[in-house]
Amino acid sequence: MSAQFRVLSTRLSGKQGNWLLGLLCVGWAGLLIGCSKSEDTSTLGDWRRRSDFEGVARNAASGFVIGSIAYIGTGTNADNERLNDFWAYDPTRNTWTQVADFAGTARNAAVGFAVGNKGYVGTGLNANSDRLKDFWEFDPTANTWRQIADFGGTGRRNAVAFSIGNKGYVGTGFDGNYLKDFWAYDPTQNTWVKTASYGGAKRIGAVSFVINGQAYVGTGNNNGSAEKDWYAYDPAQDIWIEKTAFSTDNAIARSYGVGFAIDSRGYVTVGDANTTVWQYNPDDDTWATLGTFEGAARQYALGFAIAGKGYVTTGSNGTGRFDDLWEFDPTVAQDTDAN
Repeated sequence: MSAQFRVLSTRLSGKQGNWLLGLLCVGWAGLLIGCSKSEDTSTLGDWRRRSDFEGVARNAASGFVIGSIAYIGTGTNADNERLNDFWAYDPTRNTWTQVADFAGTARNAAVGFAVGNKGYVGTGLNANSDRLKDFWEFDPTANTWRQIADFGGTGRRNAVAFSIGNKGYVGTGFDGNYLKDFWAYDPTQNTWVKTASYGGAKRIGAVSFVINGQAYVGTGNNNGSAEKDWYAYDPAQDIWIEKTAFSTDNAIARSYGVGFAIDSRGYVTVGDANTTVWQYNPDDDTWATLGTFEGAARQYALGFAIAGKGYVTTGSNGTGRFDDLWEFDPTVAQDTDAN
């Protein structure tokens, strides 16, 4: 394992373990809600179940966050039917409200992002498994959708998206070929412009998050091969910068996971059969583990972050579909062994 790849131990024992746990309690004073007893094993990063998603259970949904509200819709149900309903989640009230149905063709494996006070959804697969390139804008104030300029690249599924400043970005995915191209959308001009292609291999099922004006993208697979490389995108220079690989362990690499950012740290979890939570620190380009996701293992889930908390919802495990919602707090200790 690379010396740069730091893993936060979750197993403490004896006097050394008590001493180290004490340092954790002091170092995170004001953030931890208490500390475990000396005989317990704990690590930062705790999950709690919140109000279930009120739409039908699904996977490969799309969504975005505007202000303090998350919007989630599309995807496929347990009968593999494409969906077009959309829902808003308010974490302060822990409630779901149905909003206007997505106005485009029902689909799954689409992407979503938000710029300003508008949300955007496009690409994906329709009921005939045609790969789509249309894009739609959601106005939460008017509760309406309108079609905007088609995506600048080819129709595709399982791409990745993010927004930085006043632009949205969409790239990678599959159009019959595994892809690594990226495109930027400018809402003021209603235009797509090709940007620098992803710095690593082609892929589908990647994750992304944005920290301090830079996007971080990685994981996924290329022709069935799990990818572990990790790159940062600098929009000011339109370049991708290679970072420390997500994992040097093939058993940890994953596809169709989720990524989200809280404050100045990024988080990656679920995907394939993995439930480990990984934290990325862009300050020193290192990874650490923060316990495990406490829901069922899943792929094709949706993740987002609001007000210092991360969320994971929907997804699938085999033919089953999920509608549960889990909230992640990186400042709270997760008990992993009460013995």
